[in-house]
Amino acid sequence: MKKRKFSFFNVFNHTVFIFFTLVVIMPLLITLFSSFKTPIQIARESILALPKPFTLQNYVDVFKEGNMLTALKNSSLLVFLTVIINSLLASMVAYSLSRFEFKFKRIFFFLLSVGMLLPGFIAEITRFGIIAKLGVYDTIFAPLLIYVGTDLMQIYIYKQFIDQIPFSLDESAMIDGCSYFKIYWKIIFPVIIPATATLAILKSVAVLNDMFTPYLYMPSPKNATMTTMLMNYVGRSGSWAKLSAAVVVVMIPGIVLYLLFRKKILAGMAAGAVKE
Repeated sequence: MKKRKFSFFNVFNHTVFIFFTLVVIMPLLITLFSSFKTPIQIARESILALPKPFTLQNYVDVFKEGNMLTALKNSSLLVFLTVIINSLLASMVAYSLSRFEFKFKRIFFFLLSVGMLLPGFIAEITRFGIIAKLGVYDTIFAPLLIYVGTDLMQIYIYKQFIDQIPFSLDESAMIDGCSYFKIYWKIIFPVIIPATATLAILKSVAVLNDMFTPYLYMPSPKNATMTTMLMNYVGRSGSWAKLSAAVVVVMIPGIVLYLLFRKKILAGMAAGAVKE
């Protein structure tokens, strides 16, 4: 009896797993196959049929017509600057919160928690006005300021890592004459490199996949990112084959980042979850 229940449970689990896998994989396969087909093939053949003949013309057209190289440059620059600045600022704030006692610290933590719970669109009107008043609208600095100034979760995760570092390391460094900044830079930051690597990868994928912020704050074609390029290309392509190729190209950076660093992501998240 127990064996039957256990077998039924396994069959149910596998069925659910296969179903949701197909829900995720099927659209990706259809898009991938379509990107290597001509419009005539897409109209005549099954959506799951392998491309015969195989063509790369759709990808050539995407790079020529879709301003892809400019979009790739803008996305790469935005990701690089965001990750560097965000890692430094968030780790410094987390270090201060973890190691120092000051007035209104509990209020600050309360506001930090509230900021993580509130949806971002609530402050969108005010944020848009601030960006416009600063004179950085339609420049790369507009989304950059938003990305580095609103990632409260990163501060919280950094703090969880720093709380695990013994305070005795700080005291030993102080005896040797180190300043607070030197303690942070020479002792704390090297120890939280696993957290930094994990958060940097997650932040990179989030910035690469974000369409709303670049589209709203830097709409000019010269400032297009890969996601906004895709949005603009939807109306101009006039071909499902070309649009599929554009979708595949936009997906590639995020997939490559995840495949290369997935072990670091999981290791960093697991390390931050354990508090000794």
